[in-house]
Amino acid sequence: MKKKSLFIIACLLIIMLTGCGRNRTELRTAADARLSNPNAGTEAVKLYKYICEHMGKDMLSAQQESTWMGSPDYEMDYILETTGKLPAVRGLDFMNDDFDGVVKRAKEWHEKGGIVTICWHTGVNGRGYEESLGDDPDFDKLLTEGTEEYIGMLASWDRAAAALKELQDAGVAVLWRPFHEFDGGWFWWGKGGSRNFIRLWQMMYKYFTEDKGLNNLIWVLGYSGEVRNGWYPGDEYCDIIGSDTYDNSTNRKAWLKLEAMNTGKPMAFHECGNVPSVEMFETDGDIWAWFMVWHTDYIKENDPENLKKVYNSDKVITLDELSGLLE
Repeated sequence: MKKKSLFIIACLLIIMLTGCGRNRTELRTAADARLSNPNAGTEAVKLYKYICEHMGKDMLSAQQESTWMGSPDYEMDYILETTGKLPAVRGLDFMNDDFDGVVKRAKEWHEKGGIVTICWHTGVNGRGYEESLGDDPDFDKLLTEGTEEYIGMLASWDRAAAALKELQDAGVAVLWRPFHEFDGGWFWWGKGGSRNFIRLWQMMYKYFTEDKGLNNLIWVLGYSGEVRNGWYPGDEYCDIIGSDTYDNSTNRKAWLKLEAMNTGKPMAFHECGNVPSVEMFETDGDIWAWFMVWHTDYIKENDPENLKKVYNSDKVITLDELSGLLE
């Protein structure tokens, strides 16, 4: 009898420990869908509530664009041709200081009824992918107000903020994903370690929300596939947490690590190469807020039949199913 009682207690403990993160996530999907920014605009609040309500039930489809394949709709055209659908979320990038182009395409996607997410491959002072990898700043100088390094970085941030402000004025909410894969250490923003990254993230958050008055942003904290401990900037500085992987899985290991953080925030599979089948997502229990396939070769390397099944699944939300969300 004693052994049986101990066994029952052990089982109950396992259920409680493995389920606590999921329960917190479910709490956020109900009436507790509040953004970190208390001054968040109507568009951002509405979009966040929608994401929270759907978290764990179905997934938004998302696709990252490229702009160098003859048309900025290269990936979108391929998905439409292959599946008969378009993604609910368009991924854009301020890379190479393409602020005007991103604003234009974001507005156009919004007018179609779609959702916009923006990342930013940039050097400390701007530009693109090579700079994001090659820069290696002195963080003590970079994060000290008044230094040449600090002033140069904020001049770059001002250009991004102006573009985001233009979208705010147009009524476009943005899933804003800066400094992604920070815990990987390959981009400059992760090279200073977790302490400096947290300072950097919090500084941008305060600068954009308090100084620049950007209330259309939903802050997406995008870990690498490892989801390393110690890099979390705090509940009051982000709204969605996520991870990426290119190993063709549902990113299960990352899901469990994010869930164990017990933040209660929606979780996003913010980058992948090949999107797994919907059956794999359901089996693993990883119904992310959204999945986003990366651009150019990555989308073309997806199995066309699986892509078609994913985009036509009842568990996946496409552009045509967002009717009325952003009106």
